[in-house]
Amino acid sequence: MKGIMDYVNGRFEEVDGQEKYDVFNPAFGEKIAFVREAKREEIDRAIDGASEAQKKWQKVPISDRIKLLFRLENLMGNRLEEIAEITTIEHGKTFEESKGDVIRAIQNVESAAASSYQIMGRNNKQIATGIDEELVRVPLGVFAVISPFNFPVMIPFWFFPYAVTLGNSVVIKPSEKTPMSMNMIMNLVKEAGYPDGVIQLVNGGKEAVDYILENRKIAGVSFVGSTPVAEYVYRKGTSNRKRVQGGASAKNYILVMPDADLDGSINNIIGSFYGNAGERCLAGSVLVTLPENHDRVMNVFKKRAEELKLGYGMEETTDMGPLIRRDHMERVEMYIDSGLREGGKIVLDGRNSRCSKYPKGFFLGPTIIDGVSEGMKVMSEEIFGPVASFYSADSFEDALEVINRSRYGNASSIYTTSGQYAKRFSEMVDTGNIGINVGVAAPIAFYPFSGMKDSFFGDLHPQGGDDSVLFFTERKVIISKW
Repeated sequence: MKGIMDYVNGRFEEVDGQEKYDVFNPAFGEKIAFVREAKREEIDRAIDGASEAQKKWQKVPISDRIKLLFRLENLMGNRLEEIAEITTIEHGKTFEESKGDVIRAIQNVESAAASSYQIMGRNNKQIATGIDEELVRVPLGVFAVISPFNFPVMIPFWFFPYAVTLGNSVVIKPSEKTPMSMNMIMNLVKEAGYPDGVIQLVNGGKEAVDYILENRKIAGVSFVGSTPVAEYVYRKGTSNRKRVQGGASAKNYILVMPDADLDGSINNIIGSFYGNAGERCLAGSVLVTLPENHDRVMNVFKKRAEELKLGYGMEETTDMGPLIRRDHMERVEMYIDSGLREGGKIVLDGRNSRCSKYPKGFFLGPTIIDGVSEGMKVMSEEIFGPVASFYSADSFEDALEVINRSRYGNASSIYTTSGQYAKRFSEMVDTGNIGINVGVAAPIAFYPFSGMKDSFFGDLHPQGGDDSVLFFTERKVIISKW
C-alpha cells in the first residue's frame, strides 16, 4: 500500500507526519493507499516556497500565464479517462460521473483564461486640471485551497486556475479521503510548465488546515465542506486577516407541481437525488408535492428508483456507486432510522440493498421516506446520501414558505410547465442556485456558485466571473499629476 506524496517546489516528497489516513476503494471496501498528516514545518515550507515563487510569477506577462492554462487544459483532455478512473477508484462514483467531474474542472480552466481579461482596470484623464486617475488590479500573494472528498478534481479547479492566472501562487490541500486524483494532476501541472512553487500540494487533515489558517503568508482561503467546518475556517481565517470563501452544507428542496411533465422529467429528478450516491451539495434531498399529485409522483419516483443498479463505478451496468466510507454509510442509515422513529414511512429502504458482487463495499441503496414534516432530522439536516424525503405541501405558497424556512440556501428546483409558477419561484425562493425543470442547478464555469444563508460563508462566491477576479486580486487607485 503506497503513501501519497506532497508536491512541493516542483518535486514529489514523502510526508513526515506520524498520523495516517487510509484511502479506500469504497466499492471493494479495501485500503488502497494512505496519506500522512503533514507537520507544521512541512506546511510552512510549502507556503514559503509558494511565497517566493509568487514574487517572480506575478511579473510573468498575463498572456504567458494564459498559455500555461491552455497547455494544462490539453493535457487534462488527453488524460481525461485516466483521471476519471482514479476518481472512481478512490471515491466510488460511476465512471461517467467521474468524467463529468474532470470535464467541469477543464471548463474552469477555460473560464480562468476568460476571467483573466477582467483584470483590466480603468482610467480617467483630467479628473482635475493636469491630474489623471487609474484603477489597476494586483495579485495578493499565496492562496490556499481546501477541498472536500466528493468532487476531488472539480472543486479545486473552482479556485486555483483563477488564482494563479491572476498572478498568485496556491497551496492545495485535497481531502485526505480522496487525495489521489489531484496528486496525479500535479504531474500535469509540472508537464504544462508551471514554475516550481507556483502550485503546491500538501496532504493532511484538520492539523494541516489549522497550520494553513495560522500562517501569515496566506492571503486567502477557498474552502468547501460542511457548515460547522466552513464556519470554523471562516472565523479562524478572517481572525488571522485572511480573505475566506467557504462553501458549506445544503438541504435542497425539489418542488414538483401538478402540471409538471413528470414522465419527461423523472430521470432528471432521480439523477438529482441519487447521482453521486447523494454525496453532493446540489443533490435533491426533500421532494415537495401538493396533495393532488403526491401519489402519482411517489409511484413514478419509486418505480424508477427501484430500477437503479448498485455496483462498482467502472462497470457500465452500474447506476449508483457506494458511499465514501463505512462510517458515513452507517451515519446515513441512522438518518433513515430517525425518519422512521419520528413518524415517517419508509417506502423504499436502501438499508436492505447490498451489492452481492462486492460484499465488503460501502453500499446503500436508494431510499424513500414519505410523510416527513418540519422538525424531523431528515427534513432539516444534510444527510449527504441517497435518501429522498417526501413532503406534501398545502399549496404553492406553503411550499415556498417551507423551503425558505430552511437554514440552508444552496439550491432548489421547481418542475412545472407554468411560466407564472417558474417566475414566482425564482423570484421568491431564498437559495443561491435555482433550477427550473433542472434538478441539479449547477452553474457553468463562467457563473459563480451562489450559496446563501448557512450554505456559504464570505462575500465572494466560488468559480468564474467577477467574484473570482475580486477575490484573488486587490485594487490600487493611482492619482497622477504631471
